[in-house]
Amino acid sequence: MALALIVILTVAAVLAWLSERLDVRWPQWISLAVLAACALWTATVWLAGTPVATVELEWIPRFGIALVLAMDGLSLLMVLLTLVLGVVAVISSWTEIGERQGFFQLNLLLTLAGVVGVFTALDLFLFFVFWEVMLVPMYLLIAIWGHEQRAYASMKFFLFTQISGLLLLAGILGLVFYHQAQSGVLTFDYRELLGAAAGIPAWIMVGFLAAFLTKLPSVPVHTWLPDAHTQAPTAGSVILAGIMLKTGAYGLIRFVVPLFPDAAVELRYPLMLLGAVSVVYGGYLAFAQEDFKRLVAYSSISHMGFVLLGVFAWNQLAVQGAVVQMVAHGFSTAALFMMAGALQERLHTRELSRMGGLWIRAPRMGAVALFFVVASLGMPGLGNFVGEFMVLLGAFAVNVELTVVAAIGLVVAAAYALLLMQRSFQGGADPEAPAMADFGARELAVMVALMAALVGLGVYPQPVLNLSGPVVEALGAGGRP
Repeated sequence: MALALIVILTVAAVLAWLSERLDVRWPQWISLAVLAACALWTATVWLAGTPVATVELEWIPRFGIALVLAMDGLSLLMVLLTLVLGVVAVISSWTEIGERQGFFQLNLLLTLAGVVGVFTALDLFLFFVFWEVMLVPMYLLIAIWGHEQRAYASMKFFLFTQISGLLLLAGILGLVFYHQAQSGVLTFDYRELLGAAAGIPAWIMVGFLAAFLTKLPSVPVHTWLPDAHTQAPTAGSVILAGIMLKTGAYGLIRFVVPLFPDAAVELRYPLMLLGAVSVVYGGYLAFAQEDFKRLVAYSSISHMGFVLLGVFAWNQLAVQGAVVQMVAHGFSTAALFMMAGALQERLHTRELSRMGGLWIRAPRMGAVALFFVVASLGMPGLGNFVGEFMVLLGAFAVNVELTVVAAIGLVVAAAYALLLMQRSFQGGADPEAPAMADFGARELAVMVALMAALVGLGVYPQPVLNLSGPVVEALGAGGRP
């Protein structure tokens, strides 16, 4: 299934690019139809409980490199999130992209194909290939269709991702050669490398950490994110926040702690501290922003700090909380960036100081914005609350002080989230402001679907926990590492 999805998305990307010669709207419809069909197929596999087979093909046997793709519960959940938010990304850019529509959809679909590969690859060299495949099309999305400072933002994104990616490659090679020295077998197979985890030097793990913490992102390697989010087109922001940040979190759960359990013990508390600092610092910086998209971008740093805290608490409750947080953050932040894009398209500004009283002019947008702002600050009954609460409970069993520091982030989140709502949709309206269109059926349908997903995850998260639980336990998170 994993290989089929990657092939379908790649072929659809080429077809969307070529179809622009026939009609300027065909690329959008092709992307939307293919992503919706793939999402429905993946959801059907989940609901049917059908076992997902592993694909194993020879690739470069001389160096122990193979084409190994598989989906367990965690991968299936992340792939489904990718496809659903891919649909959201296409719809959010429906009227925003006015030129080179075919090439835009080509890059969007290739980015998603790379993400699916990251979530399903079990050969470390293949994983690195897909990790790099995500980079170039996302760079082009920002550089070509971004906003006023797109050249600076896209280059900064490229440099951070490329340099950390090279460190990841160094870490992979270090692990592979260490395993070869111990066993005499040269292989990049993740399943075989797990057996040689004990005693691996901590410095080898640093390459993996550099790549995954940068993509997450965590303080202090977070500075690329606000610029990339602010300058990216709406679809790019949706993919960056909703999907690509999750590849960093997935890498921590799937690779870092299982492959380097001894080193993870040595570095547990510094990394949990980074998570707690990211929660508070990201929230503090969000509170100081005047730009709508920049504020949401810094809030993402804060929310993903909970994921880092939960992963290195490394018990069942904390890690599953991190997984729930990944899904909930994907839905809520994608919606907020879609809201920011809709406002910019209508008002031609992202500055909060030039907004105010928008609820009167666009009541449907106001009601939707309030829902997602409340979700973002962690209101009980919604998915974000479940994820953050589980992380805090799991982390409390490991380190009380760091848990208390992270909990302060919930207070900060309430401050910046309500400030965002007050400055944009409440307050006094500019009497000379032009008329503004409210959400139409297309945008409202997407928002209602995301709202339903967050309510469902908040009221009944058990399906997600059942899907990810066996994987988390198999990776060794039944107790402390």
